Amino acid sequence: MEQQTSVKGLPENAYKELKEGEVYSPIMDPKKVYPEVTPWSVFWGLVMAALFSAAAAYLGLKIGQVFEAAIPIAIIAVGLSAVTKRKNALGENVIIQSIGASSGVIVAGAIFTIPALYILNLNADFYKIFLASLFGGILGILFLIPFRKYFVQEMHGKFPFPEATATTEVLVAGEKGGNQAVVLVISGLIGGVYDFIIATFGWWSEVFSTRVIPLGQQLADKTKLVFKMNVGAAVMGLGYIVGLKYSAIIAAGSFVSWYVLIPIVYHIGGSATLPLGANVTKLIGDMSAEEIFRNYVRHIGIGGIAMAGIIGIIRSSKIISSAFSLAVKEIFGGVKSGNNTLRTQKDLPMLVIVGGIVITAVLIFLFFLFGVVNNVTYAFVGLLIVLIISFLFTTVAANAIAIVGTNPVSGMTLMTLIISSIILVSVGLKGEAGMVAALVIGGAVCTALSMSGGFITDLKIGYWLGSSPYKQQTWKFLGTLVSAATVGWVILILNETYGFSGEGALVAPQANAMAAVIKPLMANQPAPWLLYVAGALFALVLTMLKIPALAFALGMYIPLELNTPLLVGGLIAHFVSTRSKDEKLNTARRERGTLIASGFIAGGALMGVISAILRYSGFNWVNNEWFESHPAELLALVMFAVICAYMIWDSMRAKIEE
Repeated sequence: MEQQTSVKGLPENAYKELKEGEVYSPIMDPKKVYPEVTPWSVFWGLVMAALFSAAAAYLGLKIGQVFEAAIPIAIIAVGLSAVTKRKNALGENVIIQSIGASSGVIVAGAIFTIPALYILNLNADFYKIFLASLFGGILGILFLIPFRKYFVQEMHGKFPFPEATATTEVLVAGEKGGNQAVVLVISGLIGGVYDFIIATFGWWSEVFSTRVIPLGQQLADKTKLVFKMNVGAAVMGLGYIVGLKYSAIIAAGSFVSWYVLIPIVYHIGGSATLPLGANVTKLIGDMSAEEIFRNYVRHIGIGGIAMAGIIGIIRSSKIISSAFSLAVKEIFGGVKSGNNTLRTQKDLPMLVIVGGIVITAVLIFLFFLFGVVNNVTYAFVGLLIVLIISFLFTTVAANAIAIVGTNPVSGMTLMTLIISSIILVSVGLKGEAGMVAALVIGGAVCTALSMSGGFITDLKIGYWLGSSPYKQQTWKFLGTLVSAATVGWVILILNETYGFSGEGALVAPQANAMAAVIKPLMANQPAPWLLYVAGALFALVLTMLKIPALAFALGMYIPLELNTPLLVGGLIAHFVSTRSKDEKLNTARRERGTLIASGFIAGGALMGVISAILRYSGFNWVNNEWFESHPAELLALVMFAVICAYMIWDSMRAKIEE
């Protein structure tokens, strides 16, 4: 076993396009062997996969945003190796991060679709959640491997890979002896205790609204104008990491929904004497702002998301075609890796990939046949939908992550559901059985796309640092298995504890959107097609204006109170990173803030899961009368100001040498 020399940082050309004949040499020498897959790295990788799957599932169902686990897991891996004084831990830390990062991507695939089964009062057994997530994750890994060289090697320096960059810097800093783990632990404790107090004891409200003052109540009643904000530390931390640009675009979409469209709908339809719209039973004049949003405005956001996904595919058509031809060449062209290939360039053999896809396809067919539709034709049609859409959108997902660090998986999944529903109805499968089939298909596709986007991040990190890609690929399957099992268990517990529809339920915004789309398609009910079209046109106009349509449309259909704290977090990120004329100091402050935000997210989400388990076990100390009172809302605003002030203060303490 070769000994690793001291780490000085990434090579100078790590983020630059290579000149003719120039070669990138990673930190770990490709010609040497380093500790990577060890009992230590596999054990901690699986622990991270289970913990962050539970945390991400809770947070995603609560606010509709799944945080990427790669950065927090990398920080924890670095902290563990520092505490135990492990030498040459860089390769092991990459494996811990790669296995553990299965959590966020599997969660995104499951929670965007599966809770819709509960929302529609359909059967959602554990095995359906588990197998849809597992098979989708495996397909995402297998479909992406042929494109690894294109994205991480041939396009070196051309794609920014924002999340992979941040994670890589954390791992390098840790190997150099950084103190980021301490900052993360302290902020994790503060954010975790803060959110635990809200969820478990209800000392102050979770949401502040302008209805706490008489003028705000009058505006809400007479004009349907209301401002709302979730005061959770985890949500605000998420906004910090998203940054001001995208949090502002998301919030702008929300403001258009709540301060333009809802008042217009009320002004025009408030005097109507009959219910207006598909499947609406209440008069507009009798609706609250929230009800107008659910019955009308949210559908415009759904149309925008679907169109944004279509635009993304059209823009990526060249990448899809080139990636497809590359895959055909790799699989059928007889190209084989020689024995002299460096370990940093070795992928799993194509025979293994093709065999894996075939075996997974057979298992998916059997799962659909015996566990979902009980019909050979329907099972085969479902399998074709999963395979074709997953493959076509794999490169779209990877490309989105490589360029902006954001995977438009929800928009692509909405399109999958619409396509699946139309195809299944055309072959005779409709009603409740059709809804279950379409949502399970959507869950598998959503997980595959989520995995493709997330895994390209892991492989890029490994490329920069000098890991062995075939080892990352091999052990990613185990992380997927653990994450899928954890997600299935957590969703069952959260449904028993909170539910996904009705008062006090978890928001599950994407799943609610999926349910809203699929129900009319499968139940022969009228669908709000005009509102979908309006949203689609909205997305087209935004694209013409060069505004990210997907982020804006997401803001339009995610509830207001979940978007406003994102904007606060984004504003804090902008503030702490622009106060000094010294760019190095600004960078240090921004990076320290990223660590604090990651701690808030991880701590708040993990404590949220613990709170849910306590409530599920019968321990509930919340006084609802106080929790829902105006004084509790005012106290919530004060506490939110305190947690924001702490984040600013602690971020500003950063020094350049950090």
